[in-house]
Amino acid sequence: DNQIKDRGYKIVPVGLTVNFPIGVYSTKYKSFADIPAGASIGIPNDPTNGGRVLLLLADKGIIKLKDGIGVKASVVDVIDNPKKLKFVEIDAAQLPRSLPDLAAAGINTNYAKEAGLDPVKDPILREDPKGPYVNVIAVRAEDKDKPWVKTLVETYQSPETKAFILETFKGAVLPSW
Repeated sequence: DNQIKDRGYKIVPVGLTVNFPIGVYSTKYKSFADIPAGASIGIPNDPTNGGRVLLLLADKGIIKLKDGIGVKASVVDVIDNPKKLKFVEIDAAQLPRSLPDLAAAGINTNYAKEAGLDPVKDPILREDPKGPYVNVIAVRAEDKDKPWVKTLVETYQSPETKAFILETFKGAVLPSW
């Protein structure tokens, strides 16, 4: 949407693909409920992924965000924070290394895997696979109704592709169609 707005692209989504669910990890606590009031929570310092973690926390009832803020959420949009959590914005790639200094951190799947974390078993919170961050197949608006687009989407969203994703990525990447 930002690319369309900023650059005037005329592209449209035509099919859902996969989600790499972001997770909240901790080396100190087994569940988010165990995290004490005032604890420091690491979030990615880029707007998209920092917002993802905040939305995840809001979806789980841990914080409340301004009404209608959606995927543009930032730390300033937190309007209720009963545990008085401190959000520490850190470069996403550095979050796994920062875990010993934090109560928990929201970490992207790719960085979690690179750090030896299991994106399926290790998160104490995990994003819903059908959330707003599902990757899409997008085409030029003028092509959206062409037969090849329908064939592409049907082929990608096949049972064989779904089985391949589930077998290959063992739940770290999830089909979202």
